[in-house]
Amino acid sequence: MQPIRIVPRYRLILSYDIRAESHDSYFRFVTNDFVPALQNMGLYMLSVWHTAYGNYPIRQVEFVSEDLETVLDTFRSQRFKDLESRLQQYTMNYRRKLVRYQDRFQF
Repeated sequence: MQPIRIVPRYRLILSYDIRAESHDSYFRFVTNDFVPALQNMGLYMLSVWHTAYGNYPIRQVEFVSEDLETVLDTFRSQRFKDLESRLQQYTMNYRRKLVRYQDRFQF
C-alpha cells in the first residue's frame, strides 16, 4: 500500500487524560475504531504525544487535513459525534482544538 501524501493545512488537536480503569479499552477503541474512522473521513493522524512530566494532559493526538471543509464535514457527521462521545467515556479533561497547520509542535 502506498503512503497517503497530503499537503496539511489544518491540524485537529485532541488532548485528554486517560481514565486509569479504562486504559486497555481505550487503546483498543482508538486503534481499531477511532483512528481508522477519522482517516476514512479525510483526517490523517500526524502524531501522538505522551506527557511524562508536568501539569498537562497525558495525551495529545493530532490529525491533519488539506481543507477546512473536510474538517467541518467531519465535525457535523453523526459518526464523528458518536466516536467523540465514546472517546470521552475513556478519558477526562477532553479538549478539541482546530488550528491552521504549522510545521512545528502546536498545542
